[in-house]
Amino acid sequence: MEINFNKNNDGLVPAIIQDVTTKNVLMLGYMNEDAYKKTIETKKVTFFSRTKNRLWTKGEESGNFLSLVDIKNDCDKDTLLISVNPIGPTCHTGSDTCWNENNEQSFGFLTTLENTIQDRKENQDNEKSYVASLFRKGINKVAQKVGEEAVEVVIEAKDDNEKLFLDESADLLFHYLILLQAKGYKLNDIVKVLKSRG
Repeated sequence: MEINFNKNNDGLVPAIIQDVTTKNVLMLGYMNEDAYKKTIETKKVTFFSRTKNRLWTKGEESGNFLSLVDIKNDCDKDTLLISVNPIGPTCHTGSDTCWNENNEQSFGFLTTLENTIQDRKENQDNEKSYVASLFRKGINKVAQKVGEEAVEVVIEAKDDNEKLFLDESADLLFHYLILLQAKGYKLNDIVKVLKSRG
């Protein structure tokens, strides 16, 4: 890999650290050529510390190492994207990231939808909310709705109306997310089970 360590006249390139699983950015550090070589050799991310003026392997004191998975170079060959499996929190403050965020798996819009469903579960007195009304009716009603939507998906799968098939599929997924939360789970719990079957 060709890396331009001399572009900024200091022998350093930014190294963006990203969790390989969650895709969250954990921190930003700087590497010189020696830090890069040591990272490749040890499979533990090593930086050049500008404050200590030496190589510094993340976790050398805390034990919270960043296990190397992959390194990509950007189009200008002067910024690295490093995929890692973090062992423990990344930030020296004890936070998962240097932006004080939790390093949790996000499913984009589905995570937003899950958060809305959770809010409706916690605020079941909302008379206008369909989701809150399902939670008020209990687990049997929620499970029944999932069953009904599943049957409708099967029926539409046998026909040629793609719009109806997609609409019913969306209804099924929506109600399944409600059922998961009614049972005290989230989508990430299902993903963990699927990954364990590897």
